[in-house]
Parts: sequence; structure tokens; C-alpha cells
Amino acid sequence: MNSIAISDGVHVLGHLSLDQLRVLVTIADTGSFSAAGRSLDRAQSAISQAIANLEDIQGVTLFDRSGYRPILTDVGHVLVEQARMVLVSAARFEAVAANSRTGLEARLAIAIDPLVPTAPLVQSLRALQERFPSLPVSFSTEGLGGSLRRLRDDSAALGLCLLLPTIPDDIVAHPLLRIRLQPVAAPSHPLALLGRPATQADLEQHVQLVLSDPSEPVGEDYGLSSARLWRFVDLGRRMDFLIAGFGWCRMPDHLVETLIGQGRMVRLSIDDDPSPRDALTIYAAHRRDRILGPAGRWLLDELQERLALAS
Repeated sequence: MNSIAISDGVHVLGHLSLDQLRVLVTIADTGSFSAAGRSLDRAQSAISQAIANLEDIQGVTLFDRSGYRPILTDVGHVLVEQARMVLVSAARFEAVAANSRTGLEARLAIAIDPLVPTAPLVQSLRALQERFPSLPVSFSTEGLGGSLRRLRDDSAALGLCLLLPTIPDDIVAHPLLRIRLQPVAAPSHPLALLGRPATQADLEQHVQLVLSDPSEPVGEDYGLSSARLWRFVDLGRRMDFLIAGFGWCRMPDHLVETLIGQGRMVRLSIDDDPSPRDALTIYAAHRRDRILGPAGRWLLDELQERLALAS
């Protein structure tokens, strides 16, 4: 069985050491054993011995030494790239361990609802990477209701989401920004060709394209106006069907403004529209019984400050 050991600062994986891999990569990058020795502040003989040991242990020839300069063999080229990946992974391993010693969370998982605009969040997420460059961060776009589920099953620490109809008791939510929904359809859709505001009777005759929670396909009624519903989990697929004229729906301004300007989408006027006139609030949310780690708290503060300045 392979073993992992640390001896005199040299990390060993079975009979393979990270130092040997570092020497191999340095030779490939500098072009010669002597240049690698200078780069690593070692004698050329030590470099040669390290590679000889590596070749002997692995049973392969890494360099063709028949010429003036050593040239990587075919297997040498492949193993150099493998060595690079191992060294990067080892560096990340050590960085996560170092972060943990300072109290930083081991990773930060962020879940985002499909209607949440990403543009206002980009700068804060980039700042997070710059502030915590070695922190593993996962960022996933969820189906409707997915962010809340991920908070509750502890697979995400922070959710950027809508919380309808109210904020649940087990969730702490910080308002970030607001989005406004508007009814839209393709220019060729019958509702767009009415020449007058649509009535509830008009809406009921046509397919409404709605986002649904995949775990609760028939859930709470938010802005449903039609007796014919086509339900979607994926926002992009719903957009495809909307543009193709299969139905109408309510979409956030930031997703349809360009399409309306291009003439590929039309705003619908609706008499006595039952949908909320107020804009919907996007929250940064986390579980009440889970305290955010240093990076999560930093990102929350950054989002609140940056978006408050932008509003």
C-alpha cells in the first residue's frame, strides 16, 4: 500500500516525492539540468541524481540524454504535465490547511436563484477571489427554490435568492437589490397582436410559461393568470420557448430589455394585472443556526456595501 510521509521537509507519496516532481518541471521549464540547478539553488549533480532516482523508481526514461541538451521523451512530456497538476493540487491542499489554521472556512458554497441578475454581483465575487485567493469557492445557479433547499441541507452557506411569499423563520435574509417583472411575449404571439390591453379572459386562453420548483412542481401560486401552464426548471429553456412564440410570461427587466430593443420581444399591457406592482427583493440569505465564516461574512458585507452605493 502506498504511504504518505513528510521527512525533512520533503513530501513523499509512496516512493514519489513532490521535490522530484518539482525538479522535473523546473528542468522542463528552464531547458537544462544546469539551469534547473541554478533556479533551485542546487548543484547540477543533485538535479541529475533526483531525475535518475525518479526514472529508476518509475521504470521510465524521462529525458533523452544523447544530445547536447536533455530532451523530454514522449512519456516525459506526459508526466511533466501530470507533475504540474500534482504540484498545483498539493499547493491548494496546503493553502486550505493554512486557511483552516487561521479560522477561515474550508470552502464557501454560494447558490443563486435563476431570476437573480449576476451583473451586479460580479465585482463583489471578483473581490472575494482577490481577498481570499486560496479559498475554494463553488458558485451554482439553482432552479426556483433551489437556493433555499441548498441552505437547508447545508450544501451552501450563502444563498442569493428571492424568498416568496415571506422570509422563512429558519433563514436570516439581508436585502440586496430589487428587480421588476413585466409581462412579455414574442411579437408574433396573439396577445402581442391584440391592439388593446389584454384582459384576464385573454390570458386564460394562452399558454403561460412559468418557472417551477422541481421538488414542488405544483406549489404556491405566484402571478399565475392562465389555465394552461407550461412549467420550466431552466430559465434559459423557458426563454427559448418564449422567443419562439409558444406562450407568454413575466420576466425581469434585465433579461428582456435588450430583446425588446431588438424587436424580438414585446411588452404586454394587461387590464387589472393581478401580479405585484412592487419590485421583488433579492436577498443574501443563510441559515439562522449556521454562522457564516470569515469569507462568507466578508462577501455579505461587500455585497451590501457595493449594492447600496449602486442604488
